[in-house]
Amino acid sequence: MRTTTTVVIGAGHAGLAMSKCLSDRAIDHVVLERGAVANTWRTERWDSLRLLTPNWQSRLPGFGYDGDDPDGYRTMPEVIDFIDRYAKAIEAPVQTDTRVTRLRPADGGYIVETDRGDWRCHTVVMATGACNTPIVPALAAEVPKDIVTLTPREYRNPSQLPDGGVLVVGASATGTQLADEIHDSGRPVTMSVGEHIRAPRSYRGKDIEWWMDRAGVLDERYDQVDDIVRARNVPSLQLAGQRDMLDLNALTAKGVKLVGRLSGIGNGKAQFSGSLRNQCALSDLKMGRLLDTIDDWATANGLDGEVEPPHRYPPTEVEENPPLLLNLSSGKIKTILWATGFRPDYSWLDVPVFDRKGRVRHDGGVVDAPGLYLMGMQFLRRRKSALIDGAGDDARDLSAHLAAYLNAPSAIRPV
Repeated sequence: MRTTTTVVIGAGHAGLAMSKCLSDRAIDHVVLERGAVANTWRTERWDSLRLLTPNWQSRLPGFGYDGDDPDGYRTMPEVIDFIDRYAKAIEAPVQTDTRVTRLRPADGGYIVETDRGDWRCHTVVMATGACNTPIVPALAAEVPKDIVTLTPREYRNPSQLPDGGVLVVGASATGTQLADEIHDSGRPVTMSVGEHIRAPRSYRGKDIEWWMDRAGVLDERYDQVDDIVRARNVPSLQLAGQRDMLDLNALTAKGVKLVGRLSGIGNGKAQFSGSLRNQCALSDLKMGRLLDTIDDWATANGLDGEVEPPHRYPPTEVEENPPLLLNLSSGKIKTILWATGFRPDYSWLDVPVFDRKGRVRHDGGVVDAPGLYLMGMQFLRRRKSALIDGAGDDARDLSAHLAAYLNAPSAIRPV
């Protein structure tokens, strides 16, 4: 059995950011990765996906964008190359093709069991990400057997879909992008719309991410919000890695048909909620609040004369009586794509830190077990935590906490 001070599980951008901060503090560690560096980006993303944040926003500790298109949006091969180059630049001690099979407490520290031998350590950083397992609703079991069902992790491009109509369930960033691409392939698309957050790609002449970065929206801390559980579960912004706005209005203008939230499937028929209009109105309201925050910040910082004037977008268009039923047995719908979110996979975590809903109990990434930490989760410590740009600040905070834990006298260190 090998020993080290800290084991980092996962060699994506979050795990590598933590590795850099641990190295800066001279903390001995190893990074264990089930596949290659940036494995999730390599193996679980569709072909045309681009990063939702501009190139300039790809910032990791000691590393950033060095190209000639700072306002562009990276393709997946470019994202993989960026993370791969970062791992080499920081000389991260990564062991690839090493799958963690169990993490358990042992003698005031932890044993990390892998398919290539075990590690004993004092502290562990879990940086395996938030998007390991697609969330597929239980009602999927009622889908007629002749309909192909896919999740975004399995989808690569429209060519793998049978000819015919497609029902995309979910209207956040993933759902809107896939609905757009599939419709452009010539297939009729119906989108089932639940809770979502509409956002412009550009506002007052600047990328919306530029505004949220400068105005401090992305730096809002987990201990500054009233309901952090709710904040950690809000949908992603309706953004795409392109310069044009991709919202529901853009999709309906192309011919995508909107229906309400999928509420049931029975006797070969899909049943939809009648809340479509309310969901869209609420989304428009949230976008308006975000733009109000930006406008207030621009005025307070004297930018009104340097950028375009404030403006608002037309409300989301919803037909008078959206359908409440869709006959899945008619043969018109050939595919259902479940863009209904993801959850982390902690099947290997054998430490009693789960709440009643199976979530890891933590306080800003400090897990409810001594010497155990989380990285890369939605709103972990800041609103930007799940972004590449958010990993650095979180890693600096948590590595400081981890170092203090290691330096605490053994008599007062929690066990």
